[in-house]
Amino acid sequence: MSPPKPRDRARRAKPIAAGSAEELTKLALKAGLIARDATFNMLELLRNSSRIAYLAIRDCEKELDQIERYIDEHVPGAITQVSESKARQLLASLKAITDLERIGDLVFGVAQRLHARSQALPLNDTENLLRMTVILHDMLEQIHEGFVTLNMECAKRVLRVDAELDQICHSFFRKHLTDPALPQDTPAFEVLLMAQALERAGDHAKNLAEELVSLIEGHTARHPPKRRPVQ
Repeated sequence: MSPPKPRDRARRAKPIAAGSAEELTKLALKAGLIARDATFNMLELLRNSSRIAYLAIRDCEKELDQIERYIDEHVPGAITQVSESKARQLLASLKAITDLERIGDLVFGVAQRLHARSQALPLNDTENLLRMTVILHDMLEQIHEGFVTLNMECAKRVLRVDAELDQICHSFFRKHLTDPALPQDTPAFEVLLMAQALERAGDHAKNLAEELVSLIEGHTARHPPKRRPVQ
């Protein structure tokens, strides 16, 4: 009698149940990668006015919307079936997808403005928008790594670089609103709206970093635990 053949690992693996805590957590992590991909395609759109990049950003935004609706619909049922630690992960996933979906909206809004333009942006404005997009992309890269590995350093890096996004955005406003040599026209206003949208996307990435801190330490970064009074 011949020995039994070892079973294929793929066959033995249990399928992930729809609406389960495991599925919802994996979807939230996937959403982080989708938001990151949207910023990657934004770089290509800024550099080359690529229609393919624009369509990819649009698809990312749609997929983030779908994931948010799915997670929002299934978290209430899933959270009643898991332990407290798993419940914390589910709540973090719910909060994370809200910020990630908003990032997708903001990035797509910038893409729409760029795609609708008949002329290229001034080189200096393009370079600054590229800088902002690179920072946002790196923030989302750190966020994903941090949630996968529960690495506090990833959250700290995101919180540090958020100020750099703010500074670039403020420089945009100083340049276009206070320099009399620059035309105060609609194209300039469009550039300000793009910069503001990327800065707001950075704020949502900062929210994600604070949520990562909360998940790791067990309390929100916005409201650290109170010290016990000395007896």
